[in-house]
Amino acid sequence: MSNTVRSLSTSGLAPKKQIQCWTDALTELCGQFDIDPLEASSLEGQINYTTVSRLKLCQIETSQHRLAHPISRAKSGEHPYVKILFQTYGISHFEQSGRRIELMPGDCLAYDVSCPHTIISPSLTRHEVVIVPKDLLEERGFHSAKMSACKLSARTGTGRIAYDFVHAAFGEAQKLSPYNAIGVADSLIDLLLLPLREAGTMFDHGGPVAMYVRAQVFIREHLRDPDLSIDQISAALGCTKRYLHMLFSDRGMTVSDYIWRARLQNSWGFSSSSHFSRVFRKYFGIVPSSIHKAQHGNLSPDVS
Repeated sequence: MSNTVRSLSTSGLAPKKQIQCWTDALTELCGQFDIDPLEASSLEGQINYTTVSRLKLCQIETSQHRLAHPISRAKSGEHPYVKILFQTYGISHFEQSGRRIELMPGDCLAYDVSCPHTIISPSLTRHEVVIVPKDLLEERGFHSAKMSACKLSARTGTGRIAYDFVHAAFGEAQKLSPYNAIGVADSLIDLLLLPLREAGTMFDHGGPVAMYVRAQVFIREHLRDPDLSIDQISAALGCTKRYLHMLFSDRGMTVSDYIWRARLQNSWGFSSSSHFSRVFRKYFGIVPSSIHKAQHGNLSPDVS
């Protein structure tokens, strides 16, 4: 199973211990930050967090404070994450690269954690946060070097759908098997990217990365089609089969690998249970039945 929901609270600690406790918690999640309770005598905060595959999902409640990732802490290779932050209570003020963004309940903010930034919350706030490794987004056409903070609405449309999915995923995370967690994480990333794509930010609409993303989308939309093939994909995208092979080989897989992995995640496109079992063992090194045994009998999966 995926990690259970873990909780941390500063309640009952001495003021200095509160700040250190909060700093340590944030460091574990996504990097080091400076914390200032402003003029308050204490920092009252609680974090509930879990993981879904490689995504970190958090529910955070904090009294007034200032969080800063200053230039002095910004080092290449650190904080390799993008945060998708949903404001659910209170008001926060975000600053990065000379921009100031006010966040109110129903707002969503996507930003590069590695770039220096500051978040000031003058009173109690609540956030639901998804912490996404950058490499997972780069596979989908995201370019962190081009990213600037983006404010979106989670009240309606794709932003609302993404938020509802995040909220549900947090509640069900501890019930997911590792296999299902991968599928949920993939779906969650795709949903989170929908409002960002609508905003027209952070994506290269031409070139090999964009073509790779288009190929991924086409494959996932046609997973149920038993005739799905490289010929069909290349024709739909208007590229050669050789170019299509290159797009996937540059990422350490073949087109067929990607198709079967996607089908395994959704259990589609298999002619029989034995066919499914053979492909499952090929890609994951275990038989499907061993996962069921492990989940219900506390046994280790049978490795082939």
